[in-house]
Parts: sequence; structure tokens; C-alpha cells
Amino acid sequence: MSTVLITGASRGIGAATAYRLQDRHDLVLVGRDRDALDSVARSCRSARVVVADLTTAEGVDSAAGGLTSLDALVHCAGVADLGRIEESTPDQWRRAFEVNVLSVVELTRTLLPALRAASGHVVVVNSGAGVHTRPGWGSYSASKFAARAFADALREEESALRVTSVFPGRVDTDMQRGIVAHEGGTYDPSRYLSPRSVADAIGQALESGPDVEPAEIVLRPRAH
Repeated sequence: MSTVLITGASRGIGAATAYRLQDRHDLVLVGRDRDALDSVARSCRSARVVVADLTTAEGVDSAAGGLTSLDALVHCAGVADLGRIEESTPDQWRRAFEVNVLSVVELTRTLLPALRAASGHVVVVNSGAGVHTRPGWGSYSASKFAARAFADALREEESALRVTSVFPGRVDTDMQRGIVAHEGGTYDPSRYLSPRSVADAIGQALESGPDVEPAEIVLRPRAH
């Protein structure tokens, strides 16, 4: 049975990905909320929980600990702190890059020997904001553009691995609720992708044939 490590696995896309993959894979579920991770793990056939802050070296080491062969690494963790550039702070930009970029880079780098051993697959859940930006989205979008560049560079450097960037439009998650509240809108989940739809795309990428590299997957909500 192959092993898949999922970050941000306590809720949203990460939890949906765990449910989507649990029949075929042994899972390592990484996040900060033990109670939420334990709840997800109880619904999975075989899942190990790691509570870790991936913005720290100790957290990265804890998540990667004991893994000598890893079939897939799925990066779902992320933050979105919005605000116009003139109102933003250095801490906002640092947090965006620490969570959305540096933690992705460091965990992947640490796990490269395990991924190489399995000719593994790295999936980076990006965002439509990693393709285009809008007013008030500067720090988040910049971090997602950087995450895209990281995935592209990894694909070029690690020929034994497959690397997929997933670019969902807006998804029905707790993060989305916070974004809509910031925008002053009314939350309507029917306007957004479901986490399960994104998880299905991730699962299909991981299950694609060995002759295929699904480099980029773009998902958009259908108009209602």
C-alpha cells in the first residue's frame, strides 16, 4: 500500500483529499489542530496524525520523521490574509510567504530522498490567485505565484518525480468564508467549488498512468 502525506489535513481541501485517498493509500495527516486531525483520521482506513507547525524547522522534521519512502506529498495548507498594499504590513507578507511558500519548499526538500525512493508525486494546491491577481490580494497572490514557480522548478530539476500544480477557483471552505466576510459580501456556498471536487482532481492526478505528468490542473466553479 502506498503512502501519502497531506498537509492542511484537518479541514477543507486537505480533509476532503484524505477521504478521497483513504481507500488506496496509507495516510500521514499533518496540521495544527489535533482534535480536527483525529476526527479526520477516524474516518480513514489507515491514517497517522502529526501535529506540526510547518513554518518551523522542528515542525518540518516532525512531519517528515520516519519516512524513508513516500509515494505522494500533497500540499493543502495555506493562509489568505487580504488587504490593499498601502494598508498591508511586513508581518502579513511574511506570514503569506512562510505558510504558502517556505513551508512547502522546506517540507518537500526534506522529503526528497523519500520521494525519490518511490519515484513519487508532489501536488501543490495553488489558487486562481497564482495565475492572476486583483486589488487587495497582493500578498496572497504573490505567495501563490511563488509557489507556482517552485513547482515548475522542482519539475525541471527532479526528473524522477511527477509534480502537479492545482489551480482551483474559489472553494467552499472556512478560508473562503473569511474572505467573503472581508469583502463584505453574503456567503453563498453554491457559488463555489466543493472541497470534494478539488480532492477528486488531486486523486485523478495521482492515479494517472506512469506515462503522464499532469503538470497543471485548473478548476473553475460553473456559473449558476
